[in-house]
Amino acid sequence: MSLIDLTEFLVKSLVVNGEEVSVKEFESDDENTILIQVLVSPDDMGRIIGKGGKIANAVRTLVQASSYMKDNKKIKINIDSF
Repeated sequence: MSLIDLTEFLVKSLVVNGEEVSVKEFESDDENTILIQVLVSPDDMGRIIGKGGKIANAVRTLVQASSYMKDNKKIKINIDSF
């Protein structure tokens, strides 16, 4: 499973409007960094960020751990609504 697929699976599992989730990978200036953009419905922002950002940090930790097992690259995940 790729890092994008893993991120999409985790986010869709947490939100109500799973069909409105968009996960894309963007190029970074640093070759050892992967930038992932997650777009969710405004109604789901609270569910994906969580109280104090705990859920968002947990998603970042899981994807980062998966990256260390495969590519050993740093992951940056930006979460936003559309």
